[in-house]
Amino acid sequence: MDTAIVHMDLDTFFVSAEILRDSSLKGKPVIIGGGSSRAVVASCSYEARKFGVRSAMPVREALRLCPMAVVRKGDIDYYSKLSRDVTDVISESAPLFEKASIDEHYLDVSGMDKFFGSVKWTHELRRRITDQTGLPISFGLSVNKTVSKIATNEAKKKTGELVIAQGEEKPFLAPLPSSKIPGIGPETYTKLCKMGAPMIRNIQLLMPELLEAAFGKPGVTIWHKANGIDNSLVIPYHEQKSMSRSVTFEQDTTDMELLRKTIISFVDELAFELRSQQRLTCCITITIRYANWDTHTRQTRIAYSCTDDILCSTALQLFEKLYDRRMLIRLIGVKFSDFVTGSYQIDLFNDNAEVISLCQAIDGIRRRFGHDSLVKAITIE
Repeated sequence: MDTAIVHMDLDTFFVSAEILRDSSLKGKPVIIGGGSSRAVVASCSYEARKFGVRSAMPVREALRLCPMAVVRKGDIDYYSKLSRDVTDVISESAPLFEKASIDEHYLDVSGMDKFFGSVKWTHELRRRITDQTGLPISFGLSVNKTVSKIATNEAKKKTGELVIAQGEEKPFLAPLPSSKIPGIGPETYTKLCKMGAPMIRNIQLLMPELLEAAFGKPGVTIWHKANGIDNSLVIPYHEQKSMSRSVTFEQDTTDMELLRKTIISFVDELAFELRSQQRLTCCITITIRYANWDTHTRQTRIAYSCTDDILCSTALQLFEKLYDRRMLIRLIGVKFSDFVTGSYQIDLFNDNAEVISLCQAIDGIRRRFGHDSLVKAITIE
């Protein structure tokens, strides 16, 4: 049976969501960003992009390039609700799907040709999503996730639909810039250009061993993706409700330094897990169990985030409010809940561009060398 993988991506999702609320924004240059003086662009309309506006650019700089732009502060609660609406429509029909982020899904429709035809079926699903949610969406269909994702990005320039037949993967990819390959950022692209591979066709002609020597194991992955090879599976979607860490101390304690270090260490681990899963949380819970086994919890809600500084400061403040008996503590725990599927881009609503850049750098090191390769100094004994 031939594999058929669909990638569906909501077009300029945050902007489209704002247009649903205010139709007067349609056709105008729109910027979605934070509300402070140091705000950065989280998303922008195609009309704004024509002036050079792009994500992560300071809003002040964006308005200098496009002074007539309309600025809207991001509303992640509203966007998450719309995202769930889209997921609900997909779940009603798709035999197997994966929610990759707040605005994109992968669907495995292998074998559909025997019944309705995978292309026709996906076209009908796209129409149904737009009719029921009011949101524009594009799709790419091919034999694997990488080619389908790239096809979706190309489809947005045309009709919103692009099908790459089996065997046509390499010819489709060849004329595209290397930066179109998912996972290739500015640094990697610059290095590829220096190697004489600014286009995917150049990578296709290279030996995989050369790329491995330059980039390590990721270099082999780049070569495979450039040649239209991707065996990764569509992971069935399930909604994780929470994630937590707790410890029962060998000896009951009132050592405040130890307790704070423990909380910071837990938050650090959980925040890394959040970012690895492309999620954000808005609910933090602290649990204390005293030596007499009395257990108390306290929670608070914050703007959706996945950055250590916000989550750590909130967790420590909760602990200070909760720990009022000054009794020996037997157990302490931290829990995150009420997630949305998103990324650093959504965290830009909180105007934490510098912190997000730091988190990305730290996460990159940890993914390569392990989580314990880089830890907060305060948690070291």
